[in-house]
Amino acid sequence: MQETMTNPMSSPTPYDYRQYDRIWQRVDPTLNPYPSIRNPEPKTTAMTPKLESLPGAESDPCCMGSAAMEMLGVLEGYIEVELGDRWYYLALQRCAPTASRTMLRDFAHQKGVHAKRLMAVYYLITGKCYESNVICGQMKQEAWCETLRQRYHAEACGGMNYARSADGTTDPCLHQLLEALSAATYAMAEKLLVTLEKNL
Repeated sequence: MQETMTNPMSSPTPYDYRQYDRIWQRVDPTLNPYPSIRNPEPKTTAMTPKLESLPGAESDPCCMGSAAMEMLGVLEGYIEVELGDRWYYLALQRCAPTASRTMLRDFAHQKGVHAKRLMAVYYLITGKCYESNVICGQMKQEAWCETLRQRYHAEACGGMNYARSADGTTDPCLHQLLEALSAATYAMAEKLLVTLEKNL
């Protein structure tokens, strides 16, 4: 029985090279017919860079990757501080002098924004949502000026800690974020100082 080959140009379906193989085995078993079709060379041009050379193609991204992972415990601590401060300012504004309540409400909002941004960073690094451990207790009532004094020191130290952490990371995006949080926290300390000046 004679085997025939169909014309490849007459059908849009993929070639079935098995029947070609059977024929070529009879002609010369050592031949490797159609090498350029079976094992085509990848098409690359000077204008088309390989995937590995594209930014972000590597498994460890340049931002919020392994360098940021080294700061994960520090970031968790900052999240807890920001959430705790948010709760504190919300409670404090209810019993503070009327002139300062708007400022404290704004502080609470800003602390919430900081916490959300840090939680977003946590997700970028780990792929998991952060679960807070903050427990809202009872706020200790202090004299107003003493409260301003304590909060000034807390915010000033917070600004310094953010700046130190920014200097301690090699992740460029995390560095930028921590510097921004440092500046925002120092600005809150400055507002508390101005308020203290008015109340002495």
